[in-house]
Amino acid sequence: MTAVDDALVRAFRDEWGRVVATTIRVTGDWALAEDCAQDAFAAATRTWPRDGVPDRPGAWLTTAARRSALDRLRRAGTEARRLAEVAAAVAVDAVPGPEPGDPRDLPDDRLALIATCCHPALALEVQVALTLRTVCGLTVAEIGRVFGASEAATAKRLVRGRRKIADARIPYRVPPADRLPERLDGVLAVVYLLFSEGYTASAGADLLRLRLCDEAVRLARLVARLVPDDPEVRGCLALVLLQDARRAARTDDAGDLVPLEDQDRGRWDAAATAEGLAALAAGDRLVARGGRAGPYLVQARIAAAHATAPSAAATDWAAIAAAYRELLRLAPSPFAGLAGAVATGMADGPDAGLAALDAVAGDARLAGSHYVPAARADLLRRAGRAAEAADGYRDALGLVRNEAERRYLARRLAEVAGARDVEPALSPPAPATGPGSLPGGSGAAGSRAAPRSR
Repeated sequence: MTAVDDALVRAFRDEWGRVVATTIRVTGDWALAEDCAQDAFAAATRTWPRDGVPDRPGAWLTTAARRSALDRLRRAGTEARRLAEVAAAVAVDAVPGPEPGDPRDLPDDRLALIATCCHPALALEVQVALTLRTVCGLTVAEIGRVFGASEAATAKRLVRGRRKIADARIPYRVPPADRLPERLDGVLAVVYLLFSEGYTASAGADLLRLRLCDEAVRLARLVARLVPDDPEVRGCLALVLLQDARRAARTDDAGDLVPLEDQDRGRWDAAATAEGLAALAAGDRLVARGGRAGPYLVQARIAAAHATAPSAAATDWAAIAAAYRELLRLAPSPFAGLAGAVATGMADGPDAGLAALDAVAGDARLAGSHYVPAARADLLRRAGRAAEAADGYRDALGLVRNEAERRYLARRLAEVAGARDVEPALSPPAPATGPGSLPGGSGAAGSRAAPRSR
């Protein structure tokens, strides 16, 4: 990859949402803004190799998108009054704002975009799809893979979302501070769904989709800047940071999954951990002053228990199991129950964990999830019941869709049953639902309520 290619990739990652957001503000047309952003990046691929990468790539792309908007509107025969309004808006914005990272950088356009994408009038799956497309810049095909849906179905979902915004006259702006808290549930759900899909991809060859993790962390920071006094906002930021801090240790050089107990804690990102712990402490201080601890803050406390343990053996599993019980009280979910059963098994022994797992395994929302047989197999392995554990790993292998997780499960099966038993289990994976699925996919059960201990 050349230096220009690298600059183009980096610009797309960093600037797509900003370019789309600004162009929507100028034109008021979501589909047009996306088309113009695509025009701008296409122009960059033609001109940057010839003329060099501009000093301010974001400003260059934003200007190109605005010019494209004017050109498209002129060609479409847009009435003179509307064309003049857009031209005036473009002229007002002709002096580009600061680049990302500049202390003067105010993300108002992107925050307006996030708030509009996550408007409560839109279904959650539409909120996620719009955020992935307009804020993160994923293609329709990529979004379809996230949802486990076809490209055609995903395109229709995006069209319905844009039409709903227009028909319902949903304003394109950051809600006033006194109204934003009522919108936080949707915003935080989208942030954590993005992070969860990046942290353990529901399908594909790679365990991690780092771009989604990066976008989720970026969005969590933006929301925390806008609403600094909400405990759940702080909790969501802490949660994604503390989990993301482990990314370098979660896979080996071959891309294979490394479970939490085997991770090299020296590879955890100390800066991300410190930032996450600071966000959690800020959230706890807000609770002490009368704020309410919600599920994100509780999950952040679970992540902090892992982050601060000097070793896997020194992990306070009793505190983690208690936190999962609190999470289940605040936000009942079979996925939280499943993770809580694993924590109980670590705190009180595998038999206790198996009993807790039996209490939630029959929930219809867990049907088809490989996490149930995988968790059962791991508890059975810890209990020394190798033959039963092997059966569980085989069941999980028949359901898992992520190749890195498949290889991990195959290794575990080989450990308890011998390598000769692995090959028959590596049949094509069946469609999965549950923690690995986003809402709106085939049989999806909704958002993930519990963080993974990997």
